[in-house]
Formats: sequence, structure tokens, C-alpha cells
Amino acid sequence: MVGSEDTKTKAAPASRPRGRPRSFDRETALEKAVMAFWEHGYEATSVSDLTRVMGIGAPSLYAAFGDKRALFDEVVTVYGARYGSFGDRALAEEPTARAAVARMLREAAAEYTAPGRPHGCLVIHAATNCTSPEVEKSLRERRNANIAAFESRIRADIASGELPAGTDAAALARHTGAIIQGMSQQARDGASRAELEALAEIAMAIWPRT
Repeated sequence: MVGSEDTKTKAAPASRPRGRPRSFDRETALEKAVMAFWEHGYEATSVSDLTRVMGIGAPSLYAAFGDKRALFDEVVTVYGARYGSFGDRALAEEPTARAAVARMLREAAAEYTAPGRPHGCLVIHAATNCTSPEVEKSLRERRNANIAAFESRIRADIASGELPAGTDAAALARHTGAIIQGMSQQARDGASRAELEALAEIAMAIWPRT
């Protein structure tokens, strides 16, 4: 029958697209991973924790991000660009080391206590109780790079006469690193923005003057 043939022709299945489309938004999942590692650190965040908060299965996680270590490396990069770049901006934009560090500490007080996300610094907190030598080394190198950047700016100010010739650049840079790291832990322990800002003022009071 003609009608039957027409119906059969119209009902012919369409060709299926090749491959399987990703069933989740990668950037959204990555941001959730940032929050998980930031809150709990590297060691205490398991793959099952990650799949739960990211809303994906383990096969999808491995396919999209690699293993836990590879995901964490990407998380640290994203954190640095999205939440931790205030220090680099201060060093790049302020005319002196003193102005840069003062701005950085003020902004750290705000960033480390911002509502709606974990407190403190991911790069500092993620190393807590870490038993992975590679991860611990990577995070330590990032922190030491920050101290080296402080020292470089301080030495430039000594050379220009902005700071006294006898200033111990290495010690002052380490003092700055210690304050930043301490502010991170204080924020995690419940210190308010105002309390951290007061700490920042005291920290700047010891800077030498010409």
C-alpha cells in the first residue's frame, strides 16, 4: 500500500552524531574543585569528594582533567588568576615596595575573609598535612617565589634610596611572607577583616624609613 510505504519512509531514523557530548560544564566543575581543595587542602580532598562536589563521575573527571594531581595543578593556576592575583598586581602597579606591600596586606585582609567562599589562601592551606612530596614541593616553590619577588622590589628601593642602605632585604621580604601566611591562618581561625587590617598596619610600622 502506498500509504504504508510513505509512513515507513517518514519514520526512517536520522543518522546519529558521532561521539558522546560532554554532559557537564567544565568551567563550573573546575570552580567547584577549586572550592573543595581550598576548603579541605590537597591531602584531605579525595577523588570521591571531588566527583561529589563537581557533580560528575570518576570516568568524566579523569577524561576531562586527568588524575587528582593534574586537576590540582589546574586548580592552583585558576586560583592564582581568579583569587590570588592581588599580590602580583600590587607589586606591578605600586611605585615602591612599601606601597606595594601595604596594599597587598590590606587586600589580603579583604580577600582572605570574603564571604561565600573558603577563608585564607589555597596555596598556603593546601600544603597542610600534605604527604605528597611533589605537591608539597610545588606549593613551597610558589610561596618562595613570592618572597623572592618581595626581596627584588625591596632591593630596588634600597638601590634608589627609597629605603636605607643598611636595610636587610632578605629579612624584610621573609617578614612580609610570614605576615601573609599568618594572615591566611588567622582568617581560617575566624579573624575578621578589620582584625587583619589592624595586623597589617602593625606589620608596616616596622618598615625602615630614610
